[in-house]
Amino acid sequence: MQRFLVGVKKFFSNKNTVTIICVLGAILVIYFGYNYRIDQITNPVRVPYAKVEIQPRTEITQDMVGYVEIPRNMLTNNTITDINQVIGYYANYNTVIPMGSIFYQSTLVTWSQMPDSAWADIPDGYTVVSLPVTTETTYGNSIFPGNYIDLYYAANDETGKLLLGKLIESIEVLAVKDGSGNHVFENSSELSSPSSLIFAVPEELHLLLRKASYLSGEIIPVPRNKDYSQNPGATTVSSEYIQDFILSQTVIIPDQELPSLDDNLDENTDENIE
Repeated sequence: MQRFLVGVKKFFSNKNTVTIICVLGAILVIYFGYNYRIDQITNPVRVPYAKVEIQPRTEITQDMVGYVEIPRNMLTNNTITDINQVIGYYANYNTVIPMGSIFYQSTLVTWSQMPDSAWADIPDGYTVVSLPVTTETTYGNSIFPGNYIDLYYAANDETGKLLLGKLIESIEVLAVKDGSGNHVFENSSELSSPSSLIFAVPEELHLLLRKASYLSGEIIPVPRNKDYSQNPGATTVSSEYIQDFILSQTVIIPDQELPSLDDNLDENTDENIE
């Protein structure tokens, strides 16, 4: 045993032997590392793909999906490899998925993420508002569903001077629609001209906007930056001065002065008797 240990010690104390071992070790590392990398690049991965062209807002069913093998190096963090993340999902409202395309997380949404589905979650006491717009007033189709915007108001006061300021802040856009009622961003390759911004505000702000829309002034939507939409504040009146200006030009009819249904029935009854 002692002789064996002495022989091993002499073997590893030889510089030439150590050099050869190191070279062989380096070759093995390079060989296996290279083969591992080649395997990672060329080893195919089975992923779902679209067997047909899928239009925006379309629910994806089993018969629309097939499987295809692609090189592993084509995978990204956005690529979907699990068919369970495809079936039952919807093509995004602004996305057409071409026939033969693999699926990406950014192109699929659940129904709860669709723009119109947000209407079902409008808080109690809120009312939906449709604000007329154009391509110019939306800054060249730069206002998207999910953005938070401010509303400014411009008008001439009683002296003829220009009154301009922010009226309401932090309003979430629920949808942007064209003149036919279609979502402007459903087909990103053929954007239509926007006709209305759809959003919801508390009832008192809804009445304020309705009154403002019937006056000679103009309601102006103003987009903000990404952080403004990601960290929205409360939807509130920004200028009490402008609010008072609008309200000063309107009349509030007390509830007791409004004719009731019973009064109308009595009047009709009397007329019929006569």
